[in-house]
Amino acid sequence: MIENLETLLALSRAGTMMEASTDLRISQSAVSKRIAALEKYYDRKLVQKKGRRVELTRHGRKLVDRVSPILSELRDMFIDDAASGSGELVIGVSDAILSSWGPEVFFNCKLEMPDVNFVFHTHRTPVVLDRIRSGEFMIGVCTGSDDLDTDLQSEVLTQEPMVIIPSGCTHMTFPKKGELGVITIEDYSGAWRSFKDEAQRLRIHREVSLESFFSVAQMAIAGFGHGMVPIGVARTLKVPEACLINLGDKGLTRPVRFVARKSTYALPVVANFYQSLAAKLKK
Repeated sequence: MIENLETLLALSRAGTMMEASTDLRISQSAVSKRIAALEKYYDRKLVQKKGRRVELTRHGRKLVDRVSPILSELRDMFIDDAASGSGELVIGVSDAILSSWGPEVFFNCKLEMPDVNFVFHTHRTPVVLDRIRSGEFMIGVCTGSDDLDTDLQSEVLTQEPMVIIPSGCTHMTFPKKGELGVITIEDYSGAWRSFKDEAQRLRIHREVSLESFFSVAQMAIAGFGHGMVPIGVARTLKVPEACLINLGDKGLTRPVRFVARKSTYALPVVANFYQSLAAKLKK
């Protein structure tokens, strides 16, 4: 029964059978069977199709609202046991961090905490935050401001400079007048929300949006337009720093945050990891 309820929660977050199956690492058929079993048990229709997506019915939303806190408390209990017993950290990390500078920094933290088992998951920031709330992840290392997640405890670890990769990596200077059109991340990103106003102040206009900073960078390198990305992405792709326009000098950065539920912060293994990570990112 619990796994069926977990599946309903995953489906409510994902919105499609395919995404829910990916998140749960089971087949779409298994997702459908679990939802059907719940509907048979409660004798209520819990989900309904809306175009290509799936939405919860009134009964489905009511059930999710009731069981979410209960399942979260159960996960917390096992997380606390894992953290205090085996010393396990389940960490959700934003894609662009784990694809660039993150692994090296995390490995150096691991060297200081050899008895701790590090378990990493990579997702977009909103997904990381949702899974921290649900108790699936203990910690999140993600980007964006904390305006929308005041229910969680959040500490800024560092401010990563944003840079412009000139189209085709040709040398250019920041224009003194007019707008600079760029390719950059789309609205759903926590990073975009955190520096949107600053970008407008600097007369940077988003002409094209993509779902991944690495896609933005590759399009800029190929010559499809100027790309605005975190400096860690540009360095990972070995873009010559001489041709980059560093917007950090102009105040445009993306915050990198350490996020957890308030109760989780009290765990010694979490506090130790935070201190280690913060020290390394301040260097």
